[in-house]
Amino acid sequence: MYSPSDAVSTGEAVHETPAEAFRRVRGLTERLSAPLSPEDCVLQSMTEASPVKWQLAHTTWFFETFVLEAAEPGYVPADPAYRVLFNSYYNSVGEQHPRSRRGMLSRPSLAAVRDYRSRIDERMLALIESGRIDELELGSVVELGIHHEQQHQELILTDVKHALSQSPLRGRYHSLPETPESRTRSGGWIDGPSGLVEIGRAGRGFAFDNEGPRHAVHLGPFELAARPVTNAEYLAFMEDGGYEQPELWLADGWTAVHERGWRAPLYWERIDGIWRTYTLGGMRDLRPDEPVTHLSYYEADAYAAWTGARLPSEAEWEAVAAAEGGTPGRFVEDGFLHPAPAPESGADPRQMLGDVWEWTQSPYTPYPGFRAPAGALGEYNGKFMANQIVLRGGSCATSRTHIRSTYRNFFYPDARWQFSGIRLARDA
Repeated sequence: MYSPSDAVSTGEAVHETPAEAFRRVRGLTERLSAPLSPEDCVLQSMTEASPVKWQLAHTTWFFETFVLEAAEPGYVPADPAYRVLFNSYYNSVGEQHPRSRRGMLSRPSLAAVRDYRSRIDERMLALIESGRIDELELGSVVELGIHHEQQHQELILTDVKHALSQSPLRGRYHSLPETPESRTRSGGWIDGPSGLVEIGRAGRGFAFDNEGPRHAVHLGPFELAARPVTNAEYLAFMEDGGYEQPELWLADGWTAVHERGWRAPLYWERIDGIWRTYTLGGMRDLRPDEPVTHLSYYEADAYAAWTGARLPSEAEWEAVAAAEGGTPGRFVEDGFLHPAPAPESGADPRQMLGDVWEWTQSPYTPYPGFRAPAGALGEYNGKFMANQIVLRGGSCATSRTHIRSTYRNFFYPDARWQFSGIRLARDA
C-alpha cells in the first residue's frame, strides 16, 4: 500500500546508483497500483486514458524492448505478443494494439503482467549491476526509461481517477491524508525579467529532448501571479456567467462548451446547493482556497480574459521560475494526491512546482535548433509537436525527483483529466 513514507521526501536531487533509482521508481509504481482491484486495473474510461494494467505492462515493455533487446544478441522476448499489445506509439518498432481498445485486453491477466514486471526487473537489475550498460552505451536509455515510468505513475493516478469517477458509487482510490484547513494569502504579482533571457535545459542532469536546446528569447515587461488561481476565484467567474459569455472564449472553446455541456471544472458537482468535487479520496465539499484544477486550456484562457489578464508564455513562466525559486507545492511523494492551498509562509512565487500543472499560452513546438534523436526513441517527443499546448510546473501527482523548471508537458487544449490549473500573467 502506498503511503508518503514509502517515497523520497526531499526536493533535492537524489544521489543514487542506477540500480537504486531503478528499484525506487519501479517499486513506487507497484505501490501506486496496490490499492486497486484487478477490475479497477482493466478500466479504460476514454481513448486518452489507459488501463492501469496496460501501463504496468507498457513501462516494462519499454525496458525489455529498448534495453534488454539491445544488450543481449538473440534475445528471446518474454512473450512475442507483448511487442504489439504494449507498444504505445513507436512505429519504428512495429504494430500496436489500437489505443482506444486497450480496455479490451482482459488477457494477459493482472497476475501475468505483474509476473512479467518481476521477470524483466530481475534481468534489468542483473544487467545494470554488471556494469555493462555503460560499455553498451545504454545508460541514457535506462535513465530515460526511469523518467518515462515516472510519467506513467502520474498517468496511473489521473487515468484511474477519471475511470472511478464514471461510476455512480464514486469509489475512492485510497484513503488520503486530511489536508489541514488553510486560507490562501491574497494574490500578488511578481515582476518578471524582461529583455533577452535564456530558456531551455543546459548542463548536467537528465532532461527530455524537447527541453532543449537552450536559446535566447526576448520578453517584454510583464508580471506573473504569485500563486495559482483558487476554487473561489474560479467560482466567481462561473457565477458571473463566464460559461455563457462568448466574447471570453476562443472559437473552438466556445464550441466545446456547448457540445460537451461544460459549466464547471471536471469533477465538480452541485448537490443540494453545495459545490462538491470528486478526489482520489472520494467526494468532498469544495474548498475555496485550494488551486482550481481539472480545467482545459480553453477554460483557463476564458478565465484569464474575464479577469483582464492573460496566460503566461512558457518563456515567461520559465524565466520567473528560474530567477525566483519560490515555495514549492505538493508532489506525489507527499501522499495527498490533491492540490493544497498556497502556503501561508515562504517565498513568492508559490507552487510553481507541484500541486497543479499550469497552462501557458504557448503552442507545443520545437525550440530553435531542435533535432529529434535518431532511431525509435526519436519518436518519444518530437512527433507530437503540433496542435497541443504547453503546461509547466508539475502537480500533486508528479514526482519531485522528476520535475524541473525547464520541463515541458503538453496536452490538447480540450484535455481536463490532468491536474491542470491556472497562473495568470499580465503586461507591465
